[in-house]
Amino acid sequence: MKQRKFIRSSSLLLSLVLLAPLASGCGSEAKAAASDTPPTFSNVSVHDPSIVKDGDTYYVFGSHIAAAKSKDLMNWTSFANGYTTPGNTLYGDLSKNLAGSFEWAGENDSDSKGGFSVWAPDVFWNKDYVNEDGSKGAYMIYYSASSTYIRSAIGYAVSQNIEGPYEYGGTVMYSGFTENEAYDANSKVNKQWRNTGIDELIDDGKLTDENENWFNADGSYNNQQYPNAIDAALSYDTKGKLWMTYGSWSGGIFLLEIDKKTGEPIFPGKDGTTKDGRMIDRYFGTKIAGGYGKSGEGPYIEYNKSTKYYYLYETYGGLGATGGYNMRVYRSKNIDGPYTDSLGQNAVLPAGTENTEYGNKLIGNFLFEREAGDPGTGIGYGYLSAGHNSVYTDSKTGQMLLVFHARFPQQGETHELRIHQMFMNKDGWPVVAPYRYTGEKLSTVKKDDIAGDYAYVNHGKAYSGDIEETQFIRLNANGTVTGALEGKWRKNASNQAKITIGKDEFDGVFLRQWDPVSQSNVMTFTAVSGSGEAAWGTRLADLSDEQIVENVASGLTLGDTSKVTADLTLPATGSRHAQIAWSSSNENVVSAEGKVTRPEEGQPAATATLTAKIVKGSAQKTVTFEVTVLPYESASLTAHYAFENDLKDSEGAFAEGGATGDRIGKAGGNLNYAAGKKGQAVVFDGASGVKLPDNLIQSSSYSVALWMKPEQLNTYTTTFFGAKDDTHWLSLLPKGSVGDQTMLWAGSTNWYDGVTGVKIPAGQWSHLALSVDEGTLTVYVNGERKFSGTGFPDLFAEGVNGTFALGVNWWDAPFKGQLDELRVYEGALTPTQAAELAE
Repeated sequence: MKQRKFIRSSSLLLSLVLLAPLASGCGSEAKAAASDTPPTFSNVSVHDPSIVKDGDTYYVFGSHIAAAKSKDLMNWTSFANGYTTPGNTLYGDLSKNLAGSFEWAGENDSDSKGGFSVWAPDVFWNKDYVNEDGSKGAYMIYYSASSTYIRSAIGYAVSQNIEGPYEYGGTVMYSGFTENEAYDANSKVNKQWRNTGIDELIDDGKLTDENENWFNADGSYNNQQYPNAIDAALSYDTKGKLWMTYGSWSGGIFLLEIDKKTGEPIFPGKDGTTKDGRMIDRYFGTKIAGGYGKSGEGPYIEYNKSTKYYYLYETYGGLGATGGYNMRVYRSKNIDGPYTDSLGQNAVLPAGTENTEYGNKLIGNFLFEREAGDPGTGIGYGYLSAGHNSVYTDSKTGQMLLVFHARFPQQGETHELRIHQMFMNKDGWPVVAPYRYTGEKLSTVKKDDIAGDYAYVNHGKAYSGDIEETQFIRLNANGTVTGALEGKWRKNASNQAKITIGKDEFDGVFLRQWDPVSQSNVMTFTAVSGSGEAAWGTRLADLSDEQIVENVASGLTLGDTSKVTADLTLPATGSRHAQIAWSSSNENVVSAEGKVTRPEEGQPAATATLTAKIVKGSAQKTVTFEVTVLPYESASLTAHYAFENDLKDSEGAFAEGGATGDRIGKAGGNLNYAAGKKGQAVVFDGASGVKLPDNLIQSSSYSVALWMKPEQLNTYTTTFFGAKDDTHWLSLLPKGSVGDQTMLWAGSTNWYDGVTGVKIPAGQWSHLALSVDEGTLTVYVNGERKFSGTGFPDLFAEGVNGTFALGVNWWDAPFKGQLDELRVYEGALTPTQAAELAE
């Protein structure tokens, strides 16, 4: 049998690492970088990844039955097949195999109605597990099955093969139960606590009785004190005992000992408190973090032999692109706590306390923004909502890796697996390398290679959808820090870093890493302050002000200015914060702020010259752009669905629409008609939609307009939806994900947000129109232009077989309310047309 290891308690490096730059190489490194071979990656999407190694292969297992493997931590191959059943790669006949957990939650029930919710597994080799034939040793997978934000279950399954299939072993933890009979929406599950098997634990003498504190005064589940049973992670302590930490939001994160031979929990049996006053519950175990409904999930514990601490990792915030997901870490001398941060604050929250300032922050939202004059392409390098991590430490080398999923700026909910190195600083706190792992090693760095300009970001302690802004600092050869921030720095030993910014001292390491934007190896630093704020720096090329101005001048572009139809984005800054001032030869055509005024239909095109003055220090240069603004052209009506008690196109060019269920392609659907904005309108009941004819739009220039009266506003719920396929689509949202504003949302290689700045009300008629003109998007609300932008994806060019619908898509909650007067056009609407349609 090949060697199998459960790597969760290995030694860590004592060295420290600081963050890396995002621009071109510096000094002697710039010459070396020119001959560097770019690393290659094969990316996968595994949400909530947990890592384990089998032989020479690394495996990650994640939510929605996703799994991948790699031999180098850079090139990953997926091998699971999601919720396929029967024939599921990991679980065989998924529905039958995990039926013991699904009786409580996770299959065709409440929030998982019409499908499954199997989340956040953890896999490890348990050498002590006793199989049915009496032999010892098995891979164990602990998974979550969930139906609501509190009604969930944790079960386990076993296999002799790490890739499965895994056979169900039992369900070990339940949450969301009630004192008396009760049911969730869209569910037939009686939530009364006796249906969880807790009564059997009482009969067997493993629990004294049910705990009256599990329930609120009305008999509902007390989720302010007790956990949501998801996100299990298994760890060994220094005595060889096996423990399961778990929990999410609600009442906090808990810890239970696990019988190594059976995989079953060893329940405390009776209530108590720890020496420091934390809860010990007879069933749920010892509380080690969180509580009172504050965010905190994805717990993961690893022991470090070098520091002799247990480290508790968890993630705060919401997992969506705008949710501010961010990773935190605490530590303790005991696996059951108390876990504290660098300020000595307990991970278990007091009542009425926000968790923002609790826990050392590892990564938050950031972007090393690429500006005009910077090397490379694209917007730069950054993450959104990175989190739900696991950790892997090599028992031989001490190399420590942070394993997590991340979303990305301007790419919506797209997520991928990421691996970054971590290092322990002089105080025994982990710091995260700024760039993803490419096989780099921590080594001795020279002070002369460190001094220079850096892009710098402080991850802070707050969390929101905001992105931490890049600042520019210089680490001078004399040990001072100047630029946007001031302080001092020094290198200790071979690579340890201390950077003082104001009164804050950051300790970490210097490390050379591969920068994917400049495509070169650069010096970086990563460090953490005494208050738990993470700071990263990435070194930039040594350039004079004159060189920077020249780079900005050559890199500054406005796209194709020979046929402008939308406002222009005129950057105010370039590389290294070079200042750019704009002027226009004709403000009536295009202003110095980029606002475009198009000639009326039938008028000739208008021209103007934009001049950019670029200044950095005493260096300056001007660049001009000749701009031609095209006149409006009226759009031509191609389809009109008036909904006068039917779904017919009154233009007669397209077939009649048809009722569908709560998703495109689902049977059913119940549509009615009532008095609308003009004549009759179609009424949506929140569980139905309209499937419009395929190929309703086949053009790169088109418009869609309709009246809507939402009965309720739900994020992501669509009114008009069109798609080339399930990754290339647009959706007109009364309530979007950006500040709850009305928006046109599109998914493609990069996600596109056409945010209007307004939120239409429920219970009132509003008119929305969108126009796409060869990549220029305009969105009108009640006849007024509220958004205009370029770079919109070409979704429905001639020959594309498009799918179109009203009120439903393939994923989100259906629309509830009324829609009226759907009009589809060839070409872009003029402002006059848009205003007339809204009358």
